[in-house]
Amino acid sequence: MTPAESAESRRYILSEHSFSAPRLEPALYIVSTPIGNLRDITVRALETLAASAVIACEDTRVTGTLTHRYGLKTPLMPYHEHNSDRQRPKILETLEGGGSVALVSDAGTPLISDPGYRLVRDVVEAGYNVIPIPGASALLAGLVGSGLPSDTLLFAGFLPTKSGQKKTRLAELSVIPATLVLYESPRRLGATLAIMVEVMGADREASVARELTKRFETFERGTLSSLAQTFSGDAPKGEIVILIAPPEEKPEADEADADALLIVAMADMPVSTAAKKVAKQTGLDRNELYKRALDLKSEVAS
Repeated sequence: MTPAESAESRRYILSEHSFSAPRLEPALYIVSTPIGNLRDITVRALETLAASAVIACEDTRVTGTLTHRYGLKTPLMPYHEHNSDRQRPKILETLEGGGSVALVSDAGTPLISDPGYRLVRDVVEAGYNVIPIPGASALLAGLVGSGLPSDTLLFAGFLPTKSGQKKTRLAELSVIPATLVLYESPRRLGATLAIMVEVMGADREASVARELTKRFETFERGTLSSLAQTFSGDAPKGEIVILIAPPEEKPEADEADADALLIVAMADMPVSTAAKKVAKQTGLDRNELYKRALDLKSEVAS
């Protein structure tokens, strides 16, 4: 019998009352844990953590704070980026022996910006079940509190740390018709927002969520330029979620509209500049507009 299978060890404490968790079927359980406020734990998560043979976690000290809070006796196994290759076989051995394993991250839902997906892949390939236990998630908490469109979103995780790579990645993301959700270090926040202004435009709507679910939770909402100014000083404290609204949809322009705009623009600027201006106004290809501008100029001259 594994340690977590006895009735005494399969217990958890909630509001000073002790409860016994039901037995689990052998499987890998992906358990969401609080992202700050320890009360943001579900009863199902507590039952799963209490009844598992082992809890695989990023940092045993962090998860130990949670297990102590709720009187959990389940053994903790460190599982993180640097030891995952050594630990995965041990987890598979536990499953093979009929035990269940709970996978948690330091905060929130596992597999979001952590190496847990490799474990899930190996467990599935070995023929065992993978069962998600939903709960807290910083990206979703940030999204619903941001005031930005939530019908379509793209989670982009952490950006590259080097400026050039960051600009390239942001340029790729800037045209995607979805609300973007990113994580960022507080010490890089100001510089990252300044780069976002440069790449995505000063007037694009955005939100910065900080210390989600904690006592000093804040949402700063505005344009990228106003947020860059707000966070241009000392680095704030706490974990950061950046949310950026989808790019504005440019109205489709037909050929006659484009011709009219080109004629007006060419009245006081060179052909290439006029084509660039109209391309920005309409979203049409600048090279095609340049060719059309030359044709229009030629027609007027003849």
